[in-house]
Amino acid sequence: MSNESSVNPVTYIQDQQLAIVGLNSAPVNALSKVVRIGVIDSINKALAEDSVKAIVLHSHLALFSAGADISEFSGGDLSPMLPEVLDVIEQSTKPVIAIVGGNAFGGGLELALSCHYRVTHAANKVGLPEVHLGILPGAGGTQRLPRLTDAKTALDMIVTGAPTSVSKLSGVFDLIVDSVDDLQSAAFDFAKQVIEQNMPVKKVCDIELSLNSEIETLFEQYAHGVAAKTRGFFAPSHCVKAVNAAFTHPFKDGLAREAELFMECMKTPQARAQQHFFFAERAASHVRGIAKDVKPRSIQKAAVIGAGTMGGGIAMNFANAGIPVVMLELKQEALDKGLALIRRNYENSAKKGKLTSEQVEQRMSLLSGTTSYEDLGDADLVIEAVFEKMSVKKEVFGMLDKVCKPGAILASNTSTLDLNEIASSISRPQDVIGLHFFSPANVMKLLEIVRGELTSDDVIKTAMKLAKTIRKVGVLVGVCFGFVGNRMIEPYGREANRLMLEGATPEQVDKVLGKFGMPMGPFTMGDMAGLDIGYFVRESRREFIAHDPSYCIVADKLVAQGRVGLKVGKGAYLYEEGSRKPIPDAEVIEIAKQEAARLGIAQREITDQEILERCIYPLINEGADILKEGIAAKSSDIDVIYVYGYGFPVFRGGPMQYADEVGLAEVRDRLNYYKESLGEYGQHWFTPSDLVNELADAGTTFASVK
Repeated sequence: MSNESSVNPVTYIQDQQLAIVGLNSAPVNALSKVVRIGVIDSINKALAEDSVKAIVLHSHLALFSAGADISEFSGGDLSPMLPEVLDVIEQSTKPVIAIVGGNAFGGGLELALSCHYRVTHAANKVGLPEVHLGILPGAGGTQRLPRLTDAKTALDMIVTGAPTSVSKLSGVFDLIVDSVDDLQSAAFDFAKQVIEQNMPVKKVCDIELSLNSEIETLFEQYAHGVAAKTRGFFAPSHCVKAVNAAFTHPFKDGLAREAELFMECMKTPQARAQQHFFFAERAASHVRGIAKDVKPRSIQKAAVIGAGTMGGGIAMNFANAGIPVVMLELKQEALDKGLALIRRNYENSAKKGKLTSEQVEQRMSLLSGTTSYEDLGDADLVIEAVFEKMSVKKEVFGMLDKVCKPGAILASNTSTLDLNEIASSISRPQDVIGLHFFSPANVMKLLEIVRGELTSDDVIKTAMKLAKTIRKVGVLVGVCFGFVGNRMIEPYGREANRLMLEGATPEQVDKVLGKFGMPMGPFTMGDMAGLDIGYFVRESRREFIAHDPSYCIVADKLVAQGRVGLKVGKGAYLYEEGSRKPIPDAEVIEIAKQEAARLGIAQREITDQEILERCIYPLINEGADILKEGIAAKSSDIDVIYVYGYGFPVFRGGPMQYADEVGLAEVRDRLNYYKESLGEYGQHWFTPSDLVNELADAGTTFASVK
């Protein structure tokens, strides 16, 4: 089947008594309008041909179907809709057999569920991931799946959206062969058996479900658990309601209830945000201005300077991807410690069942260490992950310039420093790029890729490709202090600290931002990262903040007292030994009161709305400047950085999408309100960006900036 080819998105051939219908719409068999029409036409053609006794539905591609074409969600004439297509299949008077040779997701799985028989192979996975787009399966998935498997399995698949092994889906598939290599012959043998034995047309819609007390309890418990675990998201609870309808409604009424719940999801800001983010993540990999014929460089071996927590985490990414990597430390003791930590990390993963012991050893075999720069001569890529100080970075790059082969890419993991200054200090600035990993580097998906003024196009292309190889989401940014992520986090942290001076408590601020959807508030985040980290950054920028004597002054006082966060048991909060739970500390509030009095800042009651607006809107305003300056190519890139790097809630789509949803005129009005109400402080820190003013005046959005 896979050798058949046609320009048609749906192919049709007759082989004796079988009509063979093939999905052939690269790259992922999205169920677009033309495909939907093709499937209906093919089924009707097979029904009209007396010699056809059964219909086989398969894919010419490696996967079966990735589901709906969500680019069609914006509207237009979508007839026939997918539910209509599936009804045609299900009501076919001739058996329809789905050969699910590869992944079937979303509408792709719903398509297979509407068939009368399903055949696949043991290594395959299928899923209904619509919840990640802020919606629910809208073509019968919530009604057909629970009719074929048990209620809990159906709920797990639909509410989490996670891919599921076909071996765990008892009842969904009529035949599961051991190997994909055996699938084609076995499937056609099965199809012939259906014909020869006159096997019935098994309509899933004819299966009746009933709600007993055990299943009713399951739904009650599941609904309660979903509400607690998916706070801020709209679709998960609706998924539970839709599956419940399969047990409380006849099939036709259940479909109507599913459609009703689907439309309720579609109209939410969460759905708009999650669908925006879906496209934003994919758009991040498309870099403007680089010719298609530019070839990336080959990365067969990597090296990492520094075997600490960050360096070790970076090295693990390469080992995980099967790329040999050498780690350099100047002291053998530090090197041994770093390699031992990596082994512990892998062994912990093995204990949790995420890796086999063989995989642990295979990955460790790709890791080696050295104390000599001379051993880096054959590396195709070297990433330094040393102390965040320009003189230290330049010293490392000077050594690399001497020992690395021509064409080797020299990368810095700097989070704030001027990449152009680093590049200009060596003889090959065209080979220098920033690869800013986020901690923990072996876990966090984001990779900020920083292009310098002289970074060559092939180095940029290599870095973008490398991000995918090591399973990161790479976003290309320009050079400025803090690049995109850390530049934008600065006003967020600044306002949180200023609000404490004005009368808010750390726990109040953290609670408001947590309710908004951030994984933790700014004070908890600061304690976890270490308040000394922020202090060192401020020390390097005293000239920039000298006009504001209140700037993070309480944080500075805490650092001066040795209160640098969780690692010492006290920072903005107190921590009991062995616990990460923050405990409010009256002493911190007293320090804030004293500093406010010294600076002449009147303390008052701060509303939750003010906390939210003063932390989030300046962050958005900084994003607008970044976009205006071209540091980020598009607003959606900023959203990807903030969701993956800083935990900005995906159900809000990222800060720029959130601003577009709120309305830029509203954002500007509130910035101006604080600009006027906060006196000299407000005048300096709350002036709306030129871009915010331009877009608000025009009534448009950040997304419109191209």
